[in-house]
Amino acid sequence: MTIESLNLNRVLTYCREEHYTELTEYLLTAIQNLASCGVEVAALTANTLHLVFDDLAKRSPIPLVSIVDTVCEEAVRQGFTGIGLLGTAFTMKEAFFKRPFLERGIQIITPTDSEMEWIHDKIIHELELGIVRDETVQGLRDRIDTMQKRDGIEAVILGCTELPLALHDNNCPLPCLDTMQLHIEKLTEIMITGNVRFKQ
Repeated sequence: MTIESLNLNRVLTYCREEHYTELTEYLLTAIQNLASCGVEVAALTANTLHLVFDDLAKRSPIPLVSIVDTVCEEAVRQGFTGIGLLGTAFTMKEAFFKRPFLERGIQIITPTDSEMEWIHDKIIHELELGIVRDETVQGLRDRIDTMQKRDGIEAVILGCTELPLALHDNNCPLPCLDTMQLHIEKLTEIMITGNVRFKQ
């Protein structure tokens, strides 16, 4: 296994300023570095970076495994029809995460603008730093409860890899689709079987 570490501040700046061409080029350079080391399959380990996944996959010299498609496959397997999505503001507001679910008849519901702002702030200023406060966990639970009552969601996608620090099936009001864990399981399956589809 080879890991190419990226500058998170640079990535978030590209996202915030909607410099998606620059983000794609930055990620492509990292993937090319991996390929030059003999890597056969690569994955973006952050949900937000999937903003540019489709363009990146078209140019990548090696297959890329999508965290979004992986979670969507699990949602289909479990038969969900309406799911809440939590994550950074970029993940919740943009269409890239919702698109594959909608294509399969699954509705993705996001929080209100004020709820999104609160969740994004907790991710960036607490969870990203490894800080897990009881009041933040309860605040996340409360917002999921509200979405269940208001929007009828059946499950919630933990669409940021830091969210499992605060939420999991044992403390969440609804079933959790942990994007990080599902991605790990998919990558492990690929390593064992060698079976991967090259998304182009």
